[in-house]
Amino acid sequence: MDLEVGLSDVDGVPGLRAEVLENKEPKQAINRSPSTSDNTPMGIIYGNVGTTSFNVWVTGSLEKMDYIQMEHDSSRWVLGQVIDIERRTDLSIERAKRILDGEELDIEEKVTASVNVVGYRDDRGLLQSPRTPFKAGQPVYRASDSLIKEAIGLEEHTTTGAYLGLLVGHDIRIEIDINSMVQKHVSILAKTGGGKSFMCGDLLEELMKHDVTVMVIDPHGEYGSMREKGKVSRGGRDFMVRPHGYANKIIEFATDISANPLANPLKFTLSNLEPRDLLALTGIRNGRTYLTPLRKAIDMIKNVKRDYTLRDIIRVLESEEEGNYATLISELEYLDEIKLFAESGTMMDELIVEGKMSIINLKGTPPDIAELVVDRICTALFELRKLNQIPPMMLVIEEAHNYCPQVGTAASSKILHTIAAEGRKFGLGLTIISQRAAKVDKNVLSQCNTQMILKVTNPNDLKAITASVEGLTAGMADEIQRLPVGVALVVGGNIQIPLFVEVRPRESRHGGESVQIIPRNDN
Repeated sequence: MDLEVGLSDVDGVPGLRAEVLENKEPKQAINRSPSTSDNTPMGIIYGNVGTTSFNVWVTGSLEKMDYIQMEHDSSRWVLGQVIDIERRTDLSIERAKRILDGEELDIEEKVTASVNVVGYRDDRGLLQSPRTPFKAGQPVYRASDSLIKEAIGLEEHTTTGAYLGLLVGHDIRIEIDINSMVQKHVSILAKTGGGKSFMCGDLLEELMKHDVTVMVIDPHGEYGSMREKGKVSRGGRDFMVRPHGYANKIIEFATDISANPLANPLKFTLSNLEPRDLLALTGIRNGRTYLTPLRKAIDMIKNVKRDYTLRDIIRVLESEEEGNYATLISELEYLDEIKLFAESGTMMDELIVEGKMSIINLKGTPPDIAELVVDRICTALFELRKLNQIPPMMLVIEEAHNYCPQVGTAASSKILHTIAAEGRKFGLGLTIISQRAAKVDKNVLSQCNTQMILKVTNPNDLKAITASVEGLTAGMADEIQRLPVGVALVVGGNIQIPLFVEVRPRESRHGGESVQIIPRNDN
């Protein structure tokens, strides 16, 4: 059931803008002595001190995941991050009982923090860790924005940067390189209501701003709303985002235009569909009985005309005097009612337009039909990208666990596995979105080197995430379970260290109804 595509259908389609897919090395600004953001010490290093971690007696205002800086050998500042913090007291159970009885007692307490050393940039721009320990008794300070950006390797306002939000606790823009996303694939993971579709919308806005060609597999019809302006909250932090609609950037197709009136009809031809594949779309459990008569009926029609419909097949089967094909005819009539198949299919140069976002709206489409739609479209994209007959692009798969499941197979499993493994070589990037990381094919998930993770609480999903994210500390993995709505852990591409990011507001209207991200007010 391939889309009706020939090389002539897509001749002359230009490629993605050159600056988006160029290989560029990020520039590094080496600063050996950045000033601290506050001259007041936040604490003192105590106890046993290593080169990669140490403990701090906290004397100032520090929170878990805050960044701090320490001077090393009086020559350079080094960045560290608080991974855990606790309040130690001398209050015993017996003394607590006395307080419960109304007695006033003095409680001696100290706040201590565990710190992981992030490192510093050497003269070559490489992230390094000290080779000798820090000194006990040495003060630590709240890290300056300049040191954070230098050590982490962040560049703001780049020509190929996608603005996702602000670093938690800082007014530092987090921009992920579009080149890296296309070349290394992306995953957006969160529990239901965690904000994954909202964040995907942010990412899609950035791709459209950079004239990236995009296709979105949209099972629930959420992304067509991006034509309209959103309502950007003015409270809390200023993310420098203003309402904007993308109607001139979006084209939408749907298998059921009655449920999606703003979409163009998506039609497939039967000419390239094998009889066995057609039988697989029916509800007949054992199709062997009907395979031979179906094949004969199709061969008979092909002798008369190249393009045919399900109604043609039904008429041939109904004319057969021998054999009882009532069940098969009934199933084919059901498929015909969906109106997915036609003599003339949708052309690929209609579906893929340079610099536009194409939405494949599958709202109202039966799951088995949706799998086949995804399979046929993705197969066509991959084959045509190999021949450079369509522009370099990003393919976005919502509800990816339905189309490339870890257990069992879907009609689209094989092609998505192939795109995950080989797509980057041909300029076909993949973004998968799911609320169940453990249910996504691990071979696909492991190929996504750029990851955006919002709140996840399911133990199996957490296990799948921690197994696939490089540089994720135990403290960060624990923090994923407690993330407030609107905060994501981002890593990959030009972001070499996992960062907690306050997701920026949407410019366009969010089509999902399960979550609304409101920027936090830390003031």
